[in-house]
Amino acid sequence: MPIKNFLYLFAALAAFTSCSTAYHVQGSSSISSLDGSKLYLKAIQNQELKNLDSCDVVHGKFQFSGVLDTVRIASLFMDDESIMPVVLEEGEIVIHIDRAKQSVTGTALNDSLYHFIDKHNQLDNRFNELEHKHNQMILEGIDESQIIQEVQAEADQIAQEREQLMTNAIVENFDNALGPYFFEMLTSVYRYPILTPQIEYIMSKATKKFKKDPYVSDYYTTAQENERRMQGFDVDEPAPAATGTVPAAVDSVSNVPLAIPQE
Repeated sequence: MPIKNFLYLFAALAAFTSCSTAYHVQGSSSISSLDGSKLYLKAIQNQELKNLDSCDVVHGKFQFSGVLDTVRIASLFMDDESIMPVVLEEGEIVIHIDRAKQSVTGTALNDSLYHFIDKHNQLDNRFNELEHKHNQMILEGIDESQIIQEVQAEADQIAQEREQLMTNAIVENFDNALGPYFFEMLTSVYRYPILTPQIEYIMSKATKKFKKDPYVSDYYTTAQENERRMQGFDVDEPAPAATGTVPAAVDSVSNVPLAIPQE
């Protein structure tokens, strides 16, 4: 091969490598029913859920590795059941699965993701305990109106903390893979794209990169059109700018899906 052509080939390979992300996943599980199972890493590509890699669980251990053109959010699957999310990024990613908790550590975005999940689950647990508190107060003979007032005040506080947690998670991750992921989690609870004070606040702070994300861009454009239709405006007219007002507390965050197979 002529030296000139070799240099071109070397330069092309170097460019490809510099734009690629190598990931390596080491996993362990204390759940005996997972042994011998096949696990899959799946991610959305071109609006379809596709397999990125697969492996068998042997003596509670499993591993994945590969190269991606960009950092992305994937899900760990067993057959057709999603077990947990994982950020595929450069570095040594460590997954641990047991009955009490599932975690992904070792890289910056996975640490951020599971810090969010832990905080969100703590708020869910506090909310679930309110029913027990309500019943306990009834048994103690406390006046019903006082019970409702106290329990509702705590529920409102938890809802406000949930919203702030989600808002902060999106804003702090505008320019990486977690921002759009959290935004999709937030908006997935709505039957169709709508604008809420929380969403308007987030979009008023959003960076250009975040606004250009395909899901974010499509959701926000459609939500603005829906809003203008409901107000009786022509959707072809320019939409008004977001106000950037701090959102009121709304309990709009769905539970983070973390499922593990039963014994």
